[in-house]
Amino acid sequence: MTRVTSIFSQILQLYPRLEFESAVKFHKAARHSRGFSCWGQFIAMLFCQLGRAHSLREICQGLAASEGKLRHLGLPETPKRSTLSYANAHRPWQLYEMIFQMLYRRCSAAAAQRERKFSFSHKLLSIDSTVITVCTSLFQWANYTRRKGALKVHLLLDHDGYIPKFAVISDGNKSDISVALEMEFEAGTMLVFDRGYTRYGRWAGLTQKGIWFVSRLRENANYEVIESKTMPPDPQPEEKKTRVTADRKIVFPGQKRNKTRPEFRLVEICTAEGEVWEFITNAHHLEGLTVAAVYKDRWQIETFFRSLKQLLKIKTFIGTSENAVRIQIWTALIAMLMVRYLKLRASFNWSLSNLLALLRQQLFVHRDLWGWLNQPFEPPPEVTNLQQSLWAERTG
Repeated sequence: MTRVTSIFSQILQLYPRLEFESAVKFHKAARHSRGFSCWGQFIAMLFCQLGRAHSLREICQGLAASEGKLRHLGLPETPKRSTLSYANAHRPWQLYEMIFQMLYRRCSAAAAQRERKFSFSHKLLSIDSTVITVCTSLFQWANYTRRKGALKVHLLLDHDGYIPKFAVISDGNKSDISVALEMEFEAGTMLVFDRGYTRYGRWAGLTQKGIWFVSRLRENANYEVIESKTMPPDPQPEEKKTRVTADRKIVFPGQKRNKTRPEFRLVEICTAEGEVWEFITNAHHLEGLTVAAVYKDRWQIETFFRSLKQLLKIKTFIGTSENAVRIQIWTALIAMLMVRYLKLRASFNWSLSNLLALLRQQLFVHRDLWGWLNQPFEPPPEVTNLQQSLWAERTG
């Protein structure tokens, strides 16, 4: 007879318990735990995301409704609302950031095995941020405007599997470029970002370190064309298609004269609909259409933010302290990373929204996780009654 634990328990096994306890020890998060472990808090907050619980009451009562099935999760009893609230307010949110980073290393190994969209060998990453507005009277620490509070989630998306690689959570007044300036990347990485990250000195620094990028110029950009490649006319003008209409080498006159000014590339694309787009890059070895396709793929980070806000618990919060809010956001990122990983491993063609919706219904069902992911609409295998099996063995 085949016995399996609940699907929720099998999802938790994606994160080894020993690694979790080492992270707890590193951050000294278990001090004054009062019988409620950090693992129990992690289970409760992950249930908040996967189970779509809207309050502390829903989390505790939702777990209590499955009280007979909690011990196999490593949670001896259902937490009280006050206990969970105190833990979220006082235990370090940095623990969840470390959990996210450790889980990414495991998920990225699986994502790297899949076929890449682009033929180049560069690691493709996109940078962007999203704003989460909150009420100023309740979240006074979230500075943004006089009448509105806000937080920003600055994200680095790995295009191998479209999984989040790195994140920074700040108040709404933190600029995108200031966060990007603090990031370090390996040589050979390909970055894609929008106009909000325009800084010519930063682009020159990336070029010197062997880091490639693709972006768009601002409309008032001042540059000097040093070489212009004439593109041949379209041999079949009657067929509308996307084509490169100009490819120029440019420099920015604001660079210091006593240093070698890096040369950038300005690619002009005309789409099949007649729209004209210009892209700035330091990757002189890529085809012009590939540069446009790389920037187009940046839309995946916008899709990620939309999924994060619509499918998980991130627009409203179960606690008002800064520590509790950060824990909830990091737990949402961990949950999204887990779900993306399950989608990568499954042979069934899941949409992210459908996978999360059905996963909520199956959290405490005792069924093989991978069998369900690959064949979600097939009935589970029949389980023979234990007493009947033992009686058959004795009488046989």
